[in-house]
Amino acid sequence: MSNRTLNLDDNLYRYLLDVSLRETPLLKRLRDETAQLENARWQIAPEQGQFMALLVRLTGARRIIEIGTFTGYSAICMAEAMPEDGRLICCDIAGAYNAMARRYWDEAGLAGRIELRLAPALETLAAMQGEAIDGQFDLIFIDADKANYPAYFEHALRLLRPGGLVLFDNTLWSGRVLETAPDSVDTRAIQALNLALRDDGRIDLSLLPLGDGLTLCRKR
Repeated sequence: MSNRTLNLDDNLYRYLLDVSLRETPLLKRLRDETAQLENARWQIAPEQGQFMALLVRLTGARRIIEIGTFTGYSAICMAEAMPEDGRLICCDIAGAYNAMARRYWDEAGLAGRIELRLAPALETLAAMQGEAIDGQFDLIFIDADKANYPAYFEHALRLLRPGGLVLFDNTLWSGRVLETAPDSVDTRAIQALNLALRDDGRIDLSLLPLGDGLTLCRKR
């Protein structure tokens, strides 16, 4: 028994994957292809994708926003878990990886559920105010430029229904959140966000040591 979260060494991590990961061959191919890219570190861990899919199923999420899509791995995880009439809006900027995401979405038969909006995400989210969709989304996953996490959070609260979930990726930031005087704007933003979320009465909160830190916020 333990009264704190275990540290996972390589052997225990492999065991975790061996006994729990249900990654499809398509997702494995996407992950392997993504690993060849220069910015492969942007890819989420496979067990995190599986956990997010479980959250979609548990909440019955039908309308989802993803802020930061990269090669589309997390989008597939969530879109596959949605009902057939579900809709996933992916916000990202233009990049060579957009074509990879679309190619895998097509192969997975999910292109009809996913809409990719290419622009700075703050512009996309602001434009949604004119679509009369505030308070209608079930889940929002945020995994983009860290300096804008606080602004993304405010947009997410506007767009989510009561009881909806916001998921923040990288909230442990490879341990850099422990730095006392960080030079990085991104590190400072995550530190500020974590402290602000702790004291925010608009949400229920849990930070999980999954992947690089995954924070769950339920809108009250």
